[in-house]
Amino acid sequence: MYTDTAVMDFTLDPAQDALAETAAKAMERERNDGIVRRLADDPVGVDAASWRTVVDLGWTGLLVDGAHGGAGGGLLDACIVVEQAGRVPLPGPLFSSAICATLAARALGAGDLLPSLAAGTTRGTLAIAEQGHGDPLRTVATRARRKGNRWLVTGTKPLVLDACSADWAIVVAGTEEGPRCFLVDPVEAEAVPTLDPTRKAGRLHLVDRPATPLGPDGSHAELVRSVQDDIAVALGAENLGVAERALEIATAYTKERVVFGRPVASFQVVKHKIVDMLHLVEMARVGVQFAAWAADTDDLARARAAAMAAGYASEAAVKVAGEALQLHGGVGFTWDCDAHFLLKRAKQNDVLTGGHATQRRRLATMLVDTV
Repeated sequence: MYTDTAVMDFTLDPAQDALAETAAKAMERERNDGIVRRLADDPVGVDAASWRTVVDLGWTGLLVDGAHGGAGGGLLDACIVVEQAGRVPLPGPLFSSAICATLAARALGAGDLLPSLAAGTTRGTLAIAEQGHGDPLRTVATRARRKGNRWLVTGTKPLVLDACSADWAIVVAGTEEGPRCFLVDPVEAEAVPTLDPTRKAGRLHLVDRPATPLGPDGSHAELVRSVQDDIAVALGAENLGVAERALEIATAYTKERVVFGRPVASFQVVKHKIVDMLHLVEMARVGVQFAAWAADTDDLARARAAAMAAGYASEAAVKVAGEALQLHGGVGFTWDCDAHFLLKRAKQNDVLTGGHATQRRRLATMLVDTV
């Protein structure tokens, strides 16, 4: 483990620079292609051409090791890609399958699931949270029981990302040993509306559904929490991309919009607002990069860094995207403006890992426990 913060270097290496440049160009093409508006009203939200782009660029295998057909990248590499996807904001199962399902399958040692995930020929998703608030793992009421040599799962997962387009789902359910992970294949889900029309979700209603146990025997609580942390960091990277793009379009619009014979950007109050937004973006960037580094190096501060990054980036994205909408005025609510799409993605993201308040509460507990 790395514990000496003096050795930390957040400068991207040449390969990561190239990855960032490629991702930025690819996502710019997706945005110019109008994918957000084309898929906003689509019930499934998957565009075959866009998914093929993701697969051809190797992003579906970014977190998969070479032995299973992937690139063997780390969380920082994934964050580089997801940050650019957040700038669109990109619809489709990149986050649910290439990040959430892949991280879970990798942590559970489910190597047989990884090759097809890496190749993009199958898509998975992860179902943890249920009704309630706070830590998603604490809301789990779904139960799994043995019947002969089979496991049967009963319960409802009300909001599962891209459940209607996934081939299978890793479902967290309670057992006598504690929470464990089960593979449900195939997935049968009911589409549910979300605040963000570009991020699709479905409801899993399971009644004595046969499922395959994954991972080691015993409780998977710590394993699931570690996966949740990595997902939260990746989501923080997406939120960073959302905030970056919101700041970018707000700055451009206020320079063009003329009021009382002057560009809106020339007013002092607007200048202060833009600077405050920039501060939030850059602080979120530091937090996400540190948390990704801590995860990749298995640093002792890993859990604390994840809570800091997830909580701050989520709050920053909502704040910056909200201010961008305000700076656009009524134009920001129109179909042709990206501001409202960015705010909806930020608001939807905030509830996916329990919300920024949950991350702050968790961080406070860790800090108090170390005093």
